[in-house]
Amino acid sequence: MNVCWSLKGGSGTTVVTAGLALAVARRGGRPLLIDLAGDLPAVLGVEGAGPGITDWCSAVGGPGPEALERLAVDVPGGIRLVALGTSGWHLAEAERVVALADHLVQCDDPLVVDAGDLGTSRVPDALLDALVGRAARSILVTRACYLSLRRLPAQVRRPTEVALVVEPGRALGRPDVEAVVGSPVTMRIPLDPAIARAVDSGLLARRVPRSLFRGVGEGT
Repeated sequence: MNVCWSLKGGSGTTVVTAGLALAVARRGGRPLLIDLAGDLPAVLGVEGAGPGITDWCSAVGGPGPEALERLAVDVPGGIRLVALGTSGWHLAEAERVVALADHLVQCDDPLVVDAGDLGTSRVPDALLDALVGRAARSILVTRACYLSLRRLPAQVRRPTEVALVVEPGRALGRPDVEAVVGSPVTMRIPLDPAIARAVDSGLLARRVPRSLFRGVGEGT
């Protein structure tokens, strides 16, 4: 299981998560992409993806976690997306959140999760602790940004690796990020206008910029 998360909004977590899933699919896998942040349908061009994670978590007496597979929407590029859903996390039932966490941790399918910004996330702690804490790959997505990295000491969850969004002109570099985080930078994704255009147009899944594939490919 691959779980991507950040310490600050706007770090690029959703784009890195999508790129990682598309890279897995490109190698012949059929990954299940789990959206806990809410932006993946727009980025991948499948707006209106329908019911998703929060709806299942709030369905008292509803079907078991195996039903999540039926909520998945096929996305160009060979991936399946389970959207955040239309219900709020405040409606989620604690027992179903725990059942979801157990199911995802034990899932045999290639799994890629966008956990979003942990600093402002409304995702229940029971789910975040299970996913971020037990993932084979817990990936912090960050820029070499002092404002972002200074939040790490207050965050009890720790990554196994780092996806670094590379910006020209930053005073901090890869060695600084690795020293602060204590985990290796395994992916370097350039701040490329081609990636921004693909995201803005909702065509990321159909026209994946080579720079994104190269960036996430470093760690796949």
